[in-house]
Amino acid sequence: MTTANLLDFDLEGLAAFCEKLGEKRFRATQLFRWIHQRGASDFAQMTDLAKSLREKLAVHAHVEGLPVLTQQASADGTIKWLFDVGDGNAVEAVFIPEDDRGTLCVSSQAGCAVGCRFCSTGHQGFSRNLSTGEIVAQLWFAEHFLRKHLKRDDRVISNVVMMGMGEPLQNYAALVPALRTMLDDNAYGLSRRRVTVSTSGVVPMIDRLGVDCPVALAVSLHAPGDALRDELVPLNRKYPLAELLDACQRYLAHAPRDFITFEYCMLDGVNDQPEHARQLIELVRSQGISCKFNLIPFNPFPASGLLRSPQPRVLAFAKLLSEAGIVTTVRKTRGDDIDAACGQLAGDVKDRTNAARRMAERRTVVLHPARKKSATSPVPGAMNR
Repeated sequence: MTTANLLDFDLEGLAAFCEKLGEKRFRATQLFRWIHQRGASDFAQMTDLAKSLREKLAVHAHVEGLPVLTQQASADGTIKWLFDVGDGNAVEAVFIPEDDRGTLCVSSQAGCAVGCRFCSTGHQGFSRNLSTGEIVAQLWFAEHFLRKHLKRDDRVISNVVMMGMGEPLQNYAALVPALRTMLDDNAYGLSRRRVTVSTSGVVPMIDRLGVDCPVALAVSLHAPGDALRDELVPLNRKYPLAELLDACQRYLAHAPRDFITFEYCMLDGVNDQPEHARQLIELVRSQGISCKFNLIPFNPFPASGLLRSPQPRVLAFAKLLSEAGIVTTVRKTRGDDIDAACGQLAGDVKDRTNAARRMAERRTVVLHPARKKSATSPVPGAMNR
């Protein structure tokens, strides 16, 4: 008999499940706390639940995380886990410790269908969406592993970023219950300001997220105009910049922060010139959008045909944006020695949907004449999305 994995339910879903078992709502709240706040998976441990309920749960439910295939620790304290999601697929989650916070980067899909040129994950192609339980399981495992590892009773993970493998808004039905579990005070109690969904620009779902579960929003911009963004972020052909920025403006009416974060991967000779910075300034000014820019050093990999912008050029680019009154940061590198940077995740997983061929065809578009420089030696970097 098939049983329900309780990691698949937010609190409302768990209450409905308990009602089917003939139980009252407060039992769902107790159960939710046991699972998420205490990391319990054995119903026999849940001693404040009625014995009759525990017996029902043993028959009709289970709590099961994802098998850990590998765990790697970086010299800077970053930890990366590779989780088995079946049928030869794997996803990764990355914990990034800081002095004032602990951030977990979570995956939403096995592979990715968007196929951004600068992302090695996208070069794998797409296998499938993760379930709500598979998304939540990454946080469930990491939080309780870290508490034991660090010998702490309080919460370790204060921030979650949906910036791992996949485009979160293309897995919307599973994403929203997962976000609600992260935010619920009976589970992880994260602030809406500290849960970030990163998207390459799925416009209709940005609008839905603003209504259903507004959290911090990060948009992978990477270009100041449609022609270049079409090549770097293929989704732009469906949702061009004007539509995307209009959606961002609408989102601000619901967002927990008063700005949108635009992520911008710095690519040598492609999108990193002073003229590109000036075009970005004009773009956001013309839209009147409240935003900040996060400039991201590129993590080169042979299949991309792209190179990292030199650091002086990145800093000069940031200076132009800052002098125009736009809050701008340069992301520092974390976890690059274990390929834990964004855009690098699960890069050795099987190529799907002829992604390598499609990327090779796309590289026939000349973005910059200097592209004939050698691009065959990967160097370490930081997150790309």
